[in-house]
Amino acid sequence: MVDAVLRRQRPARVCYAPNYWQWLAHQQHHGLPAGLTDEGDQLALIRGLGLDVFSRNIYSDQQRGWFGGLSEPVYREVEVDEREWLDGQDRLFERTYRTPQGTLTERLRYVRDESTLVQEKFLLDDPENQLDALEALVDDRRWRFLADEFAVWEDRVGQDGRVIVGELYSPLKLLHLALDPVRTCYLLVDAPEAAGRIMAAHEAAMLDLAEQIARGGAKAMMAMDNLDTMFHPPRLVEQCSASFYEKAARLGQQHGCSLFIHACGGQRANLGLIGSLGVDGLEGVAFPTLGDVELDEAMQLSGDRLIITGGISALEFQRLTSRADVFAYVKDLLGRMVPYAHRFVLSASCNTPYTAPWPTLLHFRDAWLEYGGLDD
Repeated sequence: MVDAVLRRQRPARVCYAPNYWQWLAHQQHHGLPAGLTDEGDQLALIRGLGLDVFSRNIYSDQQRGWFGGLSEPVYREVEVDEREWLDGQDRLFERTYRTPQGTLTERLRYVRDESTLVQEKFLLDDPENQLDALEALVDDRRWRFLADEFAVWEDRVGQDGRVIVGELYSPLKLLHLALDPVRTCYLLVDAPEAAGRIMAAHEAAMLDLAEQIARGGAKAMMAMDNLDTMFHPPRLVEQCSASFYEKAARLGQQHGCSLFIHACGGQRANLGLIGSLGVDGLEGVAFPTLGDVELDEAMQLSGDRLIITGGISALEFQRLTSRADVFAYVKDLLGRMVPYAHRFVLSASCNTPYTAPWPTLLHFRDAWLEYGGLDD
């Protein structure tokens, strides 16, 4: 069914491809709920529930990064040191880059109590004096697609769906990861020329990786940008990321590979722009109150080809407290989305929260089985 949606063809039933990455890790860390056996990984859980596989991080190590695992950075002059250690139950991961223009360090903390990763130290502590080092790092870095590892995961998934190669990120997201979103705005105003050079170098490296992914046989790749108008307003998307999205989408389509962007929060103001760039899909679109547009309205605002995934946010796992509540919600949602079933995937709006009750996950699966069928 995933392939049908990627071709914009009406599937036999609504495609349902949830993301259980953080949720499953948390259950494994803190005790599996009654009725759930330890299936080992997210792919096994999705397959065991009889759902479609289209999760961006079935292959990712969540203790080392929010995404990644099917590509690796390649450096020519920059020297990179990595170290890991435990702080209580938390795991810390630190990477240091020694460039000809100075040394940069970033540090991540995997918070075991919440089964989530947070950035504890950004690359740039003092942007005014570290921009040359960041530019040297980005100029030096390229990526290599791990085609053999991808083939292993494609073989594991088989006919149950598709592997999304979630390895890309836009020039604007690069700055968010290096500084944080707020200081990125100051950088774009205070040092536009340096920021422009850094983003252009990153775009070139990412487009090279996108071409490797597309040529390598992937049917879907994703920019892991957390696209949200709070941090990615249309003006900044046009200034910083539109060129990358448009070129990456075109590269992918030349080789039969769809480009998605991971989307969080408000999307309304960006929908028309993203649709106009030739992007194939938005992943995890949130609706009110976490987002700002209903899914059926998002379909109308984005043109006639953008695939949108979403429909189940963290709030649904809080407010839908019974099987009857879940069934009523899914019946209404899928009733509204039937006209768009050829470019809709029922899924998490970003992620399944680690607090979600196991019975509620089963209720959503059962409701989809009840109401997800499509008439010819």
